[in-house]
Amino acid sequence: MDIILVRLLFIVVVAVTCFVIEPFGLPRVWDAGLGAGIGFAIVLFEWKLRTVSLKRLIGSAIGSILGICGAYLFALVIRSSVPQGNTQSFLQIMVMLLMAYVGLIVGANKGDLLNLAALGGIFGGEKQGKKSYKILDTSVIIDGRIADIAETGFLDGIIVTPQFVLRELQLVADSADSLKRNRGRRGLDILQRLQKVANLQIQIVEDDFPAIREVDLKLIELAKMYEGKIITNDFNLNKVAQLQGVEVLNINELANSLKPIVLPGEAMRVFILKEGKEYNQGVAYLDDGTMVVVDNARKMIGKTIDVSVTSVLQTTAGKMIFGKWDERAAYSRQAMPVAPQPVPVAATSAPSTASSAGVETKP
Repeated sequence: MDIILVRLLFIVVVAVTCFVIEPFGLPRVWDAGLGAGIGFAIVLFEWKLRTVSLKRLIGSAIGSILGICGAYLFALVIRSSVPQGNTQSFLQIMVMLLMAYVGLIVGANKGDLLNLAALGGIFGGEKQGKKSYKILDTSVIIDGRIADIAETGFLDGIIVTPQFVLRELQLVADSADSLKRNRGRRGLDILQRLQKVANLQIQIVEDDFPAIREVDLKLIELAKMYEGKIITNDFNLNKVAQLQGVEVLNINELANSLKPIVLPGEAMRVFILKEGKEYNQGVAYLDDGTMVVVDNARKMIGKTIDVSVTSVLQTTAGKMIFGKWDERAAYSRQAMPVAPQPVPVAATSAPSTASSAGVETKP
């Protein structure tokens, strides 16, 4: 409520100033209306900006002082170029207000760069506003699922795409191998999709490490520099980054965690696709790609059967479900005889039946 009153007061001050000075040569009421419109536009611009922390307050104070100093220089130029009168006075006042206001807002936003903890004292307790950086790996860009995750809104912060990753994508897209070329072009298309996500900020950085040749190690060093996280689906990069204390967001681990939970004893219907490694095993796949290994199902390749889950194994590559097909139970259900349905007797046959039995019927 206090902020709203300050904003209204600012608009009123600008309107009253125009009403008294008459800078536009119009009737006082029209000048006051134009002044109120100008004040409202400035307040609307301020409303779009944020000032919350102590660092922003200090930055806004510094920006206001610099803005006032700049306004004084502008006032000297106006004094020498505009004839003396109401218009000159109005321009000097508006430049002073505008420069001070803009300096305040811009200084507040740039105040995030201040390191108040280094000053100690009462500033030592001020927490640093840390931005969340997420660095994309080449493999996760080519994979494509990162775009689907971003479009759902589960991805926030600043998505960092290093220049050396773009170069690697370009090399893959220009490869003589058609398969690699298609993968590289797919990665470039995924980056374009990410740039079109409204609530996502994509930042391409030029930081490079010439002494390091491997792209994976460059990503780890870049993550240390930005104190960010690496988004990847590369198992080896995941392990190396964790050993060096860098946080990793693995798309494969996310996909595995979203797979449905199956408990031993549950029944499921699967299509046996191929033969398993062990004797008399069949292999099936769920819709999400989970492998189902079914005992006694080798002869059922190419058919859909009902299996009972025996165990679930969690591996680094994902979940594996082990089940068993009961051949005797399946054949017993198929061989079960169907009970004959009783045939209803028509009502018109009752008199004839009674007559044949020698029973006298009365009309």
